[in-house]
Amino acid sequence: MTVDDVTTTCDRSSTTMQSTGLAGRVFRAAVTVHAVAAFGQPVFAGVYLTGEIDGLDWHRRGADIVFCLGLAQAAAGTAAWARMRRLWPAAVSVLILAAETGQYMAGLSGLLWVHLPLGVMIIATLAVLTGAVWVRPLPNHAMAGSAENTSGPRRDEPHV
Repeated sequence: MTVDDVTTTCDRSSTTMQSTGLAGRVFRAAVTVHAVAAFGQPVFAGVYLTGEIDGLDWHRRGADIVFCLGLAQAAAGTAAWARMRRLWPAAVSVLILAAETGQYMAGLSGLLWVHLPLGVMIIATLAVLTGAVWVRPLPNHAMAGSAENTSGPRRDEPHV
């Protein structure tokens, strides 16, 4: 083994600088906008709880917006699945959408014992997902196909 065979972390390019295809960028944007809108929901609920009656109307309208953005994220996740051959964007997006549907129904029914913890779970999941799509690049179709056919170590895996 020679010195040229050893690659350190400093020698490799950052994973955030790797190419993310169009489907990955659209999914990243959908997740980010969805998360920002979802983070507004507890704020609107808090405005209502401080005595501002309009806060409930803001919370209701925000729920409609967050649910529509969840649908858009699920569509972007499905497109990412088709383009990048990665199932997790679609699967996670559909699970979040299912949780938001339950959240929406629990809120309309006044079931706060379901509505509040489910809301915390959705916010936490969106926060983790947003971090994941920004830190870890989503490969475009060409990279996804070529990564499976190479016999050497992948670019994002350390190799010595």
